[in-house]
Amino acid sequence: MQTLYLGCLALGVIFAAVSVLFGDLIGDALDGVLDLVSFDFLNPTVLAGGITVFGGAGVMLTRYSGLEDGAILALSLLIAAFMAVLMFLAVIKPMDKSEVSTGFSMGDLPGRIGEITVPVPAVGYGEIMVKFGAGNSLHTAASFEQLPLPAGSKVVIVEVKEGVAMVTEFEERIGAGV
Repeated sequence: MQTLYLGCLALGVIFAAVSVLFGDLIGDALDGVLDLVSFDFLNPTVLAGGITVFGGAGVMLTRYSGLEDGAILALSLLIAAFMAVLMFLAVIKPMDKSEVSTGFSMGDLPGRIGEITVPVPAVGYGEIMVKFGAGNSLHTAASFEQLPLPAGSKVVIVEVKEGVAMVTEFEERIGAGV
């Protein structure tokens, strides 16, 4: 049994080292191959972590406890399962939700406030800059009311037509409110 535990521990350590050193290369090579097994809890990190904990717990319990082999096996499996669930809930699940995307949809533009970077003529196109998260995006703009808008003006996007942001001048109302 000691050999099984040491083998699992060594396998986990080797998996961790290979993941750190060659993880991106392996991920690119296997791009999408394992997507048919799409259970979240079957994440390779969780499985490898569970196998490593199983091996480590088995080695420690064999050396430092007077328990029988069957009890050590059962206890090692329980510890590994507990740590795998803990790893999934504390690391993997929060990381899935924390991905930051700079992508947006043109449908997100109406109601956003931007600034004219290239003057918008009464009839024709200019350019606006809209802040999205930590970045800015530039969009082709046309005047919604067919009035000229100079560079530096604050505007609000009324709608998007055929990929063009239809804008009107933004008027801040000071003192308006409750």
